[in-house]
Amino acid sequence: MPIDTQISKFVSLVLRHAPQEAGLSLDENGWADLGALCKVIQAKFGASTGGVARIVAENPKRRFAIEGNRIRAVQGHSVDIDLGLAPTIPPDTLYHGTKEGFLPAILREGVTRQSRQHVHLSKNMETALVVARRRAGKSVILQIDSASMNKDGVSFFLSDNGVWLTNHVSPRYLTQMPERELP
Repeated sequence: MPIDTQISKFVSLVLRHAPQEAGLSLDENGWADLGALCKVIQAKFGASTGGVARIVAENPKRRFAIEGNRIRAVQGHSVDIDLGLAPTIPPDTLYHGTKEGFLPAILREGVTRQSRQHVHLSKNMETALVVARRRAGKSVILQIDSASMNKDGVSFFLSDNGVWLTNHVSPRYLTQMPERELP
């Protein structure tokens, strides 16, 4: 695995799930001290502060934000933080990529947060399919009637990197996309 990928995965782990892995703490909004994180990354991977900043800036998924001497993940947390996102009206339709093996539970219980703070939804099928393909097995795309959810009082939030977040998607708002319609 390329060093940039290793560093990005480590930063994701630390800023989303386990700040203690780098001896850090996150504030209530998920921010950590950038200098302290860079010191850990330099010791562990040999990357400079500039290298870390480059990896963050070039991350195609834009998973991280740097503000002054602070850094945070923009979504995907399992630790309890408040991203400070305002409720936002979503597009009428959103998508969720998953694997066929999870489908019976999803159709029964809906899309749940699992260990994360939010359910992650995509604005298009292409992105949802990329998400689904990260794991082995047959990919399934679920279409979400987000307009009806919003009308029914469900809140949505838009992360800084364009991922739509909500707390739960009930099965009544789900439609499995036929394979022939997948991109």
